[in-house]
Amino acid sequence: MKLQQIVNRLQKLHPKEIDLSLDRILNLCKKLDNPQNKIKAISVVGTNGKYSTIQAMYAILKEAKINCNIYTSPHIKKINERFVFNNKELNDDELSILLEQVEKKNDNQPITFFEILTAAFFYKSAEYPDNINLIETGLFHRFDATNILNQNLASVVTSIGLDHLDWLPENEQTIEKIIFEKTSKLLNSNIIVAKQSSNETLKQIEKTIKDNNSNKLFFNKDYNYSDSENSFFYYEDVSGKIKLPKPNVNGQFQLENISTAITTLKVIKEINIDNEHIKNGVTKIESIGRLQEITEGKLKELVEENRLLVDGSHNPLGAKVLNDYLKSLNCNKHIILGMMANKDHQEYMSYFKEIASLTTIDIPNQPNSIGGNELKNKLIDLKNVQYKENIFEAIKSIPIKKNDLILITGSLYLAGEVLNLN
Repeated sequence: MKLQQIVNRLQKLHPKEIDLSLDRILNLCKKLDNPQNKIKAISVVGTNGKYSTIQAMYAILKEAKINCNIYTSPHIKKINERFVFNNKELNDDELSILLEQVEKKNDNQPITFFEILTAAFFYKSAEYPDNINLIETGLFHRFDATNILNQNLASVVTSIGLDHLDWLPENEQTIEKIIFEKTSKLLNSNIIVAKQSSNETLKQIEKTIKDNNSNKLFFNKDYNYSDSENSFFYYEDVSGKIKLPKPNVNGQFQLENISTAITTLKVIKEINIDNEHIKNGVTKIESIGRLQEITEGKLKELVEENRLLVDGSHNPLGAKVLNDYLKSLNCNKHIILGMMANKDHQEYMSYFKEIASLTTIDIPNQPNSIGGNELKNKLIDLKNVQYKENIFEAIKSIPIKKNDLILITGSLYLAGEVLNLN
């Protein structure tokens, strides 16, 4: 209760959810003695794959007995997920104390919710100067609150695509503008560029960072992976090839994220990992709401022996990689869909081919979501579309047969609600 009261206060400090500038967080961090200048950080920017890449690095670093602090957003089930220090998520009391300390220093000055959370993360991180900080950048990197570091160990550029266009002027809603915002202000250290959805996107990234003096590594050029039909895959870079067990997470895209994570950790001289750390780490990745299989709980009981997956993808790039995974499965696929109002709903669903049914639902506790019935009416060109008010009704209404799969997708907020309900 106390934590929620603090969160409610912090959310009222600024009239806007997002206000892209750095002045407010710089002023607050100055009052906090600039904690961002006292930490070792790996920054992760991009559109898709940031969380998964961070979780892969985290799993490997833990195997190497290296302590981490982690900052990700948004949270899926509870706000505590955003605050991991010394390999441990803060509990409610610890987080309440931290947020109250930063709130007091802020002295009721206007600041967005994300900015004051970011300042709180930096403030606590400074207590662990030897830890590796894995920091996910928010909406756009250039004016994102996380972009106040003077130096870092590396910048990871995950897959970049069209998303959050409503935060850009109408004449700037292009992939070129998004790439510029995300990569033009990367620090001079190491830059690792993950697999991109097209050569045009990759070339635009290369063009934007060409004057950056960082050591640069690119997927396919400097590192790669090859899949195997057996229970392993190969990672390869200039130092050779490593045979690795298949990870404990679903989807081909996860092999891409894991390969990028490995490359990042190997290139940083301050980090000492070996092949055994990598081999053990890739089988212990914790991934919430990203192609996560629900194996027990209230919702699982409704589908009995059938598979039930939840995935928070919400943009066309995410839909593409998600459909690639579905295509690899020899079964009927039923999708339950809930989305935020500002997303391109038709474009998102256009990537899903040969699905057996689609059920739209409302996302509870999200005033900025599109109603499930309205979403259904926007997708009338698809076959077998129905609307149900909630996730329980949706699952019970689907005529699943043996070996059928149900996938709940369209929003990280929906994924969080589903996991909490389960």
